[in-house]
Amino acid sequence: MKDSGISFGGLLAVVFITLKLCGVISWSWWWVLAPLWIQFILVILIVLFIVIIR
Repeated sequence: MKDSGISFGGLLAVVFITLKLCGVISWSWWWVLAPLWIQFILVILIVLFIVIIR
């Protein structure tokens, strides 16, 4: 069974983007999009770790 739902990081990013566009938060776009790039960096680190071990 394939899980095609949105991840926690994706959901958090959608919430932060909505809050930013509505003017509720005044964070930098770097922090608003942080859940996406942090998730991406973690995947890259895991792949590198697996490649190094093999």
